[in-house]
Amino acid sequence: MESRILTVSTLVALGACIEQRAKFKALFGDSVEITEALCVEHASTFNFDWAALHLLSAPARSEYERVRAAAWAEYERVTAAAWAEYDRVTAAAFARAYINDQPVYTKSR
Repeated sequence: MESRILTVSTLVALGACIEQRAKFKALFGDSVEITEALCVEHASTFNFDWAALHLLSAPARSEYERVRAAAWAEYERVTAAAWAEYDRVTAAAFARAYINDQPVYTKSR
């Protein structure tokens, strides 16, 4: 498997935020060998969009953005379906509750 070293000093030089640098240092010390498996393992730990912007060459960043755009489109597709189901379920729940509830308002003339 291919890998490459990333150091805290590189993150400092590129302006990574203190929080991300602290997480990096706590997990890896001063440096780590970056592999695909390591990045997947820490997918929710680090801001990979920031990393792509600051650590990748223009051609590599273009490929990253292509994959990211496809993943975002899939995210939006599945969340749209989830929101539609949420709306359907809550609308039906409201109708059932409203029909069976006693009015809380007084009718004005």
